[in-house]
Amino acid sequence: MAVKYIKKGMAADESAANQLKTRQIVESILSDVEQRGDEAIRELSSKFDKWSPKSFRLSENEIDEIISTIPKEIIEDIKWAQAQVRRFAQIQKSALRDVEIETLPGVILGHKNVPVNSVGCYVPGGKYAMVASAHMSVLTAKVAGVKRIIACTPPDPKTGFPPAETVAAMHLGGADDIYILGGVQALGAMAYGLVGMQQVDMIVGPGNQYVAEAKKQLFGRVGIDLLAGPTETLVIADDTTDAEMVVTDLLGQAEHGPNSPAILLTNSEALAMQIEDEVKKQLAVLPTADLASKSWDDYGEIILVDSYEEMVQVADDIASEHVQVNTKDPEYFKDNMTNYGALFLGNRTNVAYGDKAIGTNHTLPTQKSARFTGGLWVGKFIKTCTYQKITTDEASVLVGGYCSRLCEIEGFAGHKKQADIRIERYSK
Repeated sequence: MAVKYIKKGMAADESAANQLKTRQIVESILSDVEQRGDEAIRELSSKFDKWSPKSFRLSENEIDEIISTIPKEIIEDIKWAQAQVRRFAQIQKSALRDVEIETLPGVILGHKNVPVNSVGCYVPGGKYAMVASAHMSVLTAKVAGVKRIIACTPPDPKTGFPPAETVAAMHLGGADDIYILGGVQALGAMAYGLVGMQQVDMIVGPGNQYVAEAKKQLFGRVGIDLLAGPTETLVIADDTTDAEMVVTDLLGQAEHGPNSPAILLTNSEALAMQIEDEVKKQLAVLPTADLASKSWDDYGEIILVDSYEEMVQVADDIASEHVQVNTKDPEYFKDNMTNYGALFLGNRTNVAYGDKAIGTNHTLPTQKSARFTGGLWVGKFIKTCTYQKITTDEASVLVGGYCSRLCEIEGFAGHKKQADIRIERYSK
């Protein structure tokens, strides 16, 4: 396979030293939270977010007051986006069904799809208001049938107050309780049940490397959705698209942060050679060029191959979070690719549509984890739990005979006795 790098980026993985430092910081914070509880949460919030209200939980009146400050047009836009997310989530849920079957005479096996009882949804803040992240976690959990949903987000660093649009999205999405609390301390509060929260069964939502590390360390105490790192974008393009659209799609995701890989994979040398000039042209006028340029300089790549088949091979090896397919035959990639967070097929769609409005979930696997998991969806909030029932004496004796002999092979005397007592009781 002929693979040529017109531009090569750095590996996006954190260094071992940085990973160790992040892990130690998070371990220290979570240990402090576990030992000192509410006092630690308040100190951490004050330290990192300069936020120490009387109550971190917003009352219904406070929520109503916050939402009243938002223009009606913005509320309608949030509702429209949530309608799309809700519709697709409901369709996904309808694909899940309970099953029950008699596998042998008198032997009934089945499974039930049972929603998680309580979920903590983390919606990050910082440079950008992550309004859409509230739809993706809170609303999807609601559609799944989760009984209790706690939503946390940090105060707006620009104003020092709750981020109004994010609060509105959480509320409209169906959050039962909304807390203005950010970072590792928010995840600790949800996992340990602090500052008025009831402990949750599962925590979901994106965040920075400290939030991701906190989810990793809390896994087992609570469930998690996935470990999401910096945003990744792969654009697959041939000569049926142009450099302006390709670079717009690359930089549109590179603006997420200074370490967000944006990669072009193409079989068109002419297109590949136009990209760098177009990047310079667009960065000169892009308001978020400070982040996008750093990301492109350090992690941007232009990869040239000969064929669609090679595109698929390289793309599956990259296993990108987002894959934008700007080719003559985008269906080829849907039919043949196996490793990706989400596909965006054809010039008429793009990653931003999926991020904000179209209806699919934008919480997706990064750092090659698309090799073994998909993104957040209704099914992540649902446990598929099996059950079994034997309705006749004959069936119990039949299964018991095989079970007894297999237990004897393995040396499990107690297991064998469970089978033998039923063979004795139900044999005729």
